[in-house]
Amino acid sequence: MGIHGGAAEHALSDLSWRAMTARDLDAVAALAVIAFPDHFEGRDCFENRLALNPPGCFVLAAGEGAPKGYLIAYPWRAESAPALNVRLPAIPDDAAVMYLHDLALHPDVRGQGWPAPVVERLAAEAGAAGWPALALVAVNDAAPFWERRGFTVVETPALTAKLSGYGAGARYMVRRLRA
Repeated sequence: MGIHGGAAEHALSDLSWRAMTARDLDAVAALAVIAFPDHFEGRDCFENRLALNPPGCFVLAAGEGAPKGYLIAYPWRAESAPALNVRLPAIPDDAAVMYLHDLALHPDVRGQGWPAPVVERLAAEAGAAGWPALALVAVNDAAPFWERRGFTVVETPALTAKLSGYGAGARYMVRRLRA
């Protein structure tokens, strides 16, 4: 499918970030396979995250159309990361940061500036809700991408073993939202 000229270009120009719904989950799971082939997470994992924190789940789509990207975030413990592809029973009582679980884009829309609006929206909403920071695990050598969005690598001995499950080069990163 070409993205220059015709209907495809028009459809992509109509994209915007909106709240994720249950009807988006199949497409989100399919996008995850494309974006993170070495870090499989099933549809049930995304369904679980949406149920835990609907306000932190977004899709990039033209209206109610099929998503071309997604972002999932939820409150979590500082200097910690949940295991991959595991359903979480609840948001932890000691959650101290807004954890950005995934940001993924279909190859058709990469390189067009789509991450900035949703990351800034998440940062603004998390800060307004009182969260002191956003945190994430950068995989697939994505640390420079996240550094350009205000995140810094945080080395913690407690995370060394856990990060090995995320693959070589995985980095725990934090973006402070308030002092």
